[in-house]
Amino acid sequence: MRSLAFGLFCLLCCNAVRLDRRRPRPIAARGRNETTVQTKAVENPCKAVPLDFVFVIDSSRSIRPHDYEKVKTFIINLLQFLKIGPDDTRVGLLQYGSEIHPEFSLNTYTTKAEVEQAVRNMKHLATGTMTGLAIQYTMETSFTEEDGARPANLQIPRIAMIVTDGRPQDTVEEIAAQARQAGIQIFAIGVGRVDMDTLKTIGSEPHSEHVHLVANFSQIETLISVFQSKLCGATEMCEVVDHQCQHICVSSPASYRCKCRKGFILNPDGKTCKAEDMCAVVDHGCEHICANLPDSYECRCRPGYQLNIDLKKCNLIDYCDLGNHGCEHNCVSVPESYICRCKKGYMLNLDGKTCSKIDHCADGTHGCEQEFENTDHSCVCKCRKGFTLRSDRKTCKKIDHCADGTHGCEQEFMNTEDSCVCKCRKGFTLRPDGKTCKKIDHCADGTHGCEQEFMNTEDSCVCKCRKGFTLRPDGKTCKRIDHCADGKHGCEQEFMNTEDSCVCKCRDGFTLRPDGKTCQSVDVCQTVDHGCEHQCVSTNDSYICRCFEGFMLAEDGKSCKKPECGDGVMDLVFVIDGSKSLGPANFELVKQFVNGIVDSLDISRTGTHVGLIQYSTKVRTEFTLGKYTTAEDVKQAVSRMQYMGRGSMTGSAIRHMFEFSFSAKEGARLNIPRVSIVFTDGRSQDDVSEWANKAKNSGVTIYALGVGKAIEQELREIASEPDEKHLYYAEDFENMGEITKKLKSRICKDKPSDENMCECENVITFQNQVTEKLKTLVQNIEAMSKKLEILETQLVLK
Repeated sequence: MRSLAFGLFCLLCCNAVRLDRRRPRPIAARGRNETTVQTKAVENPCKAVPLDFVFVIDSSRSIRPHDYEKVKTFIINLLQFLKIGPDDTRVGLLQYGSEIHPEFSLNTYTTKAEVEQAVRNMKHLATGTMTGLAIQYTMETSFTEEDGARPANLQIPRIAMIVTDGRPQDTVEEIAAQARQAGIQIFAIGVGRVDMDTLKTIGSEPHSEHVHLVANFSQIETLISVFQSKLCGATEMCEVVDHQCQHICVSSPASYRCKCRKGFILNPDGKTCKAEDMCAVVDHGCEHICANLPDSYECRCRPGYQLNIDLKKCNLIDYCDLGNHGCEHNCVSVPESYICRCKKGYMLNLDGKTCSKIDHCADGTHGCEQEFENTDHSCVCKCRKGFTLRSDRKTCKKIDHCADGTHGCEQEFMNTEDSCVCKCRKGFTLRPDGKTCKKIDHCADGTHGCEQEFMNTEDSCVCKCRKGFTLRPDGKTCKRIDHCADGKHGCEQEFMNTEDSCVCKCRDGFTLRPDGKTCQSVDVCQTVDHGCEHQCVSTNDSYICRCFEGFMLAEDGKSCKKPECGDGVMDLVFVIDGSKSLGPANFELVKQFVNGIVDSLDISRTGTHVGLIQYSTKVRTEFTLGKYTTAEDVKQAVSRMQYMGRGSMTGSAIRHMFEFSFSAKEGARLNIPRVSIVFTDGRSQDDVSEWANKAKNSGVTIYALGVGKAIEQELREIASEPDEKHLYYAEDFENMGEITKKLKSRICKDKPSDENMCECENVITFQNQVTEKLKTLVQNIEAMSKKLEILETQLVLK
């Protein structure tokens, strides 16, 4: 050690003198994003020691841009001490963050100027800190002959310089050790918050030469002079230190490494050598263990076994058979020795040979809270005087003097060491008998000072006010409550304070709405020029026009007109495809299409009735024929319809229409034409012909509407004959308007004729329709009379 220290001291002194004479000035960065070099070439003072040199640079996001430029300046300054060329020092460089980014390899550039320019062109990665991954890439890729490293037999030193500013996000210890074992000399430079122990797991030995830590990137330039002495190779370390290498010492910059002669490998101590593994290359025949010798091998046995006469196989040693074990009860052989064991109910003494009866309490695992007693079979817990054992047979509880229920306490009781004592709940006090309780009256002394009322509580006497009053802050006097004072009543016209609340009122000629806040005119239709052709109906704050039965409201919202198919009566059921192939937007277009058809029909109690079912994988009745009797109600129901969006079982939907939709239960009428409009946009997942034929044979007229991918053959199977009158197709949903016009026209042309009105059933139907219309007319006249009476009353009052 003394000679090693003396050698290092000489090296440092020589380098210090050399540095003082020949040190080139380090290159400094002029600005934050600019890396510059001296324009005047510096004579390289280093001894021409060829190296394979790879920079491994941390480019994580924690390095700020101006600090990144300082790292580039540091690299360029180090290059000034190297003679770069194919037969001299070769330089490679990689950056790492979350991933590895190789900038250039050992065989990319052959001149120092090219390397310096490549360093200046580097871009900051600004990602993670995968240092272990970078070391692995350096070992497995950068120092391969493919990437420019020279063959190992040329003894060219392989040097990696790692510069990092943070804790690695992966493990480095194992991979760094592998790299050093592979002959790579690692310099570890840490900046700022890097842990020194982490740097030592990365850098080569001795750490004093290979591991450096500076406070910040501004101080990294102080390492230039340190690495000048390391990289210039002025001293052969093997000549000046006590290297203790058993075979061969190989010098490298600022260090050395030991090597072994051919036929030997280096031991883990990095100094001594051992012969290659003979056991691995010969058929040794050892049953247990093959041990290498300097020039051969020998067989050995595992502990507890001895080698047989053939020096290959092993026999188990029975130490109990030797007869000198001294066990009182039983002897059991184990590898390399024997142990004594005791019979059941006994335990081995400390001498390891004799036995004694087991004390079940001795091991302290009995768990007894107070006392315990050893018996023949177990350890039994006991309690001290005044306590009794609980059901767990481990813990003890105090004897409860109140448990027998003879204490006679009225409210509460408490167990003490000697007896059971009675207690009272909060707001009560114990009477002299020590058993019963009486309520404490805090108001009894008359000092409460309350203006109106008072109430005794558990803790005190509290003042109260009568209904319609509230307590003042003094907690004694009362004031009347003004429920309207906060202005939050929300009344539209007038308001009035009552005992319980603030009540809204309306001026003459108005009445309070159900919301209790706003007012409305008594009858808007009587007070405005509504312009309705048939009927005016007052609403909350306005009015709407309505038409007599058999008419529909025109576009101006006031006049009335006959529907396009006003004299046709039918029971019409829409069968609408709600499969996922439509999509929500197209489903809305289908709903508009349905409402367009509804607008052309005379929908009333005695006119056309409409029902609708939607289908996908299942069939759902949206509303039946008997559900609605006005076009407005039908259209609102269609608008509320929710898209199913699954499969396409058209056959099941037609079956549901045939079996249920035209039944009397769902509102179908006798002797009324039955019409169904089936809409689909694709191929059905089941058969449609069977139930379509049954429906048509039963008298249902079916119109088939197809859009997009609808199959023409399926549409023909569904539609009534002739096809040209009952089958319609559009290439996309934008062209559905044409289908609507054609279908309206066809339905109106095919409306039921009046030629059969002379038949008995039609006469009865006609009479029923007339009767219903007369009833409606009488009801309208009565309503009009009431309105006239109200108007006359209002005129008299004015």
